[in-house]
Amino acid sequence: MLRVSCYRFVETLTDLPMKKAIITLIALVGLAFGAQAADVTLKGTGTCAKCGLGESGGCQNVVQVKKDGKTVTYYMEKNEVAKKFHKNVCSGTTPVTVKGTVTKKGKKMVVTAKSITKS
Repeated sequence: MLRVSCYRFVETLTDLPMKKAIITLIALVGLAFGAQAADVTLKGTGTCAKCGLGESGGCQNVVQVKKDGKTVTYYMEKNEVAKKFHKNVCSGTTPVTVKGTVTKKGKKMVVTAKSITKS
């Protein structure tokens, strides 16, 4: 009888790391799928954070969207799409439609643009 109890105790100890590994793997897979941002379409006013809003140390595209009566400012990640479009918003404002993914970095909403068009 003592042998069976010891065997079960040893079996439980050897299974414990495997159970933790499986649970950790499941959690990581869940986080990976949950962290994927969905594509969104933002329609609003495009301008430059530095020249139009006076907020940034360097030029950066932003799009301001009216949402629930408030203006939400989305800062565009500096990629090729944003760089090519910047000449359209640096000297003023223009209505734009931005397609891409949105993430939150600190207190700022950041959009990684896949396409930007004048509305």
